[in-house]
Amino acid sequence: MFYREAGQFKTNYKADQAIFPIFQDRVGLGLIIVAALLVPLFGSDFLINSFMIPFLIFALASIGLNILTGYCGQLSLGTGAFMGVGAYSCYKLATIFPEVNILIHILLSGFFAAGIGCIFGLPSLRIKGLYLAITTLAAQFFLEWCFIRIPWLYNYNDSGAIEVPTRTLLSVPITGPSSTPSVRYYVILALIIFLTWIASNIIRGRIGRSWMMIRDMDIAAELMGIKPLNAKLSAFAVSSYFCGVAGALMVFMWLGAAEVESFSINVSFQVLFMVIIGGMGSLIGCFLGAAFIFGLPIFVRALPEMMGLAINASTVDHLSRMVIGALIIFFLIVEPHGFARLWQIVKEKLRNWPFPYG
Repeated sequence: MFYREAGQFKTNYKADQAIFPIFQDRVGLGLIIVAALLVPLFGSDFLINSFMIPFLIFALASIGLNILTGYCGQLSLGTGAFMGVGAYSCYKLATIFPEVNILIHILLSGFFAAGIGCIFGLPSLRIKGLYLAITTLAAQFFLEWCFIRIPWLYNYNDSGAIEVPTRTLLSVPITGPSSTPSVRYYVILALIIFLTWIASNIIRGRIGRSWMMIRDMDIAAELMGIKPLNAKLSAFAVSSYFCGVAGALMVFMWLGAAEVESFSINVSFQVLFMVIIGGMGSLIGCFLGAAFIFGLPIFVRALPEMMGLAINASTVDHLSRMVIGALIIFFLIVEPHGFARLWQIVKEKLRNWPFPYG
């Protein structure tokens, strides 16, 4: 943004504690939302279904993992499994209570994931770091085993998959084969905006500050009156809730059907890479990381084709993995806050640039 912060004074605590205290930031956010609303009018169904919808869903999953890892400092490798808990919970709710709106089921499914997250978050009271990562990795494999070995979860389907039924909102199909990508995109966008607003308020409040105190120095936080039990378990609960809702959205609003492979360890690593590349401890970094992970293969394929060079799918995949791996190493060593910090540096440089009307 080409603007300066000078001259924008706050006269009360409410203005000083606003999420976007700078007027230009609010304008920029409004423009981004307007641009997002206009995407279905100018973009194709392929763009919406192949990039925009998964980008928003995995940005929400990244917010969930970032709450736990970036804000509370608790490493987790079970994100895919918690997404699966949300998806299977939503499927069972939609089957048992078909008369209830599917959006309510999607939001409620996160609470089941939050409960499971609290159970597997109990070891964080005694262990941390690599040992906690191994514990959450065990949760990943155990929950995958449950998704396969408990037929009740997928209604004893012979294929072992969960299939999304058609559900409507105001007589418009929003799930199932008869729903259109544009309708599903608008529903997902509304939910993502709402849940991101919820996450930002939690992080800026008392609970979020206790998470960051535990992350920076848990012993000092405990001496200052922060209870590690409450802080860590609340972080696991909130994180798992967002991951569970993201898993329900992934199945009901994007894939249409899913098996246990849809929530494998690869999904957990993919979300972790989004957090690392986008920036740990940053909400905007979750969106930047998700956009980069899903946009990189498109860019790698489009760039040679613009130059008249042919490139196959395997080469695109290899190049994308090489770039992602190099960036992960770079950000872990040089700039742990990822793209979010680089974007902040660019904004500061632009604000200090001597524009005549700055």
